[in-house]
Amino acid sequence: MKRHEPDGDSAANPALRRVLGRPGGPELLDQLSNGMSGADLTTLLLEVFRRRADRRTPAEVMRRYRDDRFVAPAPTGFTALRRTEDALVSALPDGFETLVLAPVLPLAAHSAVATVDPRKVIATVRGSEVAADPTNALALEASVRRSVALAADPRSTVPVRLAASQRVARAQHFDAPGMLAHFQIFGLVTAGRDTGNRSFEHQQLAEHLRFAARALVAAGAEHTEIRLTCLEDACRPVIDRIRGDLAVVPGVAVIEDSDRTTGRGYYTSMCFKVCTRVDDRYLEVADGGFVDWSQLLTGNRKERLLISGYGVDRLAEL
Repeated sequence: MKRHEPDGDSAANPALRRVLGRPGGPELLDQLSNGMSGADLTTLLLEVFRRRADRRTPAEVMRRYRDDRFVAPAPTGFTALRRTEDALVSALPDGFETLVLAPVLPLAAHSAVATVDPRKVIATVRGSEVAADPTNALALEASVRRSVALAADPRSTVPVRLAASQRVARAQHFDAPGMLAHFQIFGLVTAGRDTGNRSFEHQQLAEHLRFAARALVAAGAEHTEIRLTCLEDACRPVIDRIRGDLAVVPGVAVIEDSDRTTGRGYYTSMCFKVCTRVDDRYLEVADGGFVDWSQLLTGNRKERLLISGYGVDRLAEL
């Protein structure tokens, strides 16, 4: 059963099952989900939350501020965070444009092309959702720019390279220590066209991983480990070439992580993790790989997209 089917949702969600158990509950859910236009739903929800806000007292606002994990200030110091962002920006290769992203995206921006459960994203009453990862917004912008290029030249191979640092929020609750409700991610995307023989994949992956090596040195890391995972047998030569390319980079170990389980179904062809050693263990600070989002967004199967994201808070704490 698909996750958006009401029966499947209620079976896995006791709170939803309780709400739908009230008289008229299923009918109300269907009416709100399918029975009115997006504009009408926004109008209704704006009025609902206006009335709720009118009833809320300053004391209740203070209580919510104390209890709501989404609104508390970050534990990471501003100076450390800013210094880490500066280190990442300074390591960007030539040709990358750094954007200032909006704090919200169109509804389903994180789930329409990626395998992200919408319940892990904070939706708004205006038909948008709070940013949960800058690479989704960067992918949208890169796909817009590639669409313009393809309209002018259907065989355009000019890549689009974008980067951004963004405070994001994710709605799922993590029990592990150090996991935050909102945090800073530095994201990179490179969008372009398949030029044959996996040359786009090799060139752009090598560029992203060289950035990773420079960025971690600039951020103060002394030992960096890049873990490559091949998801398609046809990409094996690219993995081998990348390992050779990075073998001469000082302070960086490149290994193959064939046992990786996370990201399968999210990434295509190849993915990677970047870790740095802290005491006697390695801590993951970045994740990336190839995705099919630009193919879906542009409707062009020849499009290629590589994304990567760095946990700025985690790097700052190191």
